[in-house]
Amino acid sequence: MKRKFVRLASIFSVFAFVLVGCSDDDTETITIDTGLPVGDFEVDSQGDLVAESGTPTQGTVQLGTDSEGTNFLRFSDDFTTELGTGTVAIFLSTSSVYTADPANGNPDLRLIGNVESNGEMFVKLDSAPQAKFTHIILWCATAGIPFGNAELQ
Repeated sequence: MKRKFVRLASIFSVFAFVLVGCSDDDTETITIDTGLPVGDFEVDSQGDLVAESGTPTQGTVQLGTDSEGTNFLRFSDDFTTELGTGTVAIFLSTSSVYTADPANGNPDLRLIGNVESNGEMFVKLDSAPQAKFTHIILWCATAGIPFGNAELQ
């Protein structure tokens, strides 16, 4: 069912591009990034979120690629976290513990996006994550606390 949804979303995004991209001016370039996988989504690793700091965080996260080889992080349709405190950042991490080092940059953390809503969500990645990244961490900068983490296997 999920793959059919992804395929339908892909078809609609192509249709939207054709509608928006039509122009009498051949020199105009319009790029639309839907942030959704194209075709099938193949899961490379996944993990279940563990709630932290008294939040209702739950669901499954999956790292994978679409039919075009684009990398994504997918949050399952039952994904839930606390959204009332401000921005909830999504990090790839080498452990389940968020350890910031702003002065030097932390090579053990990689910010990949922000939680936009509960439910199914895809985060498009610029490249395949390095093998050292074994966890996903949800971090609330406003409160300075973790909302949850998942070990990817």
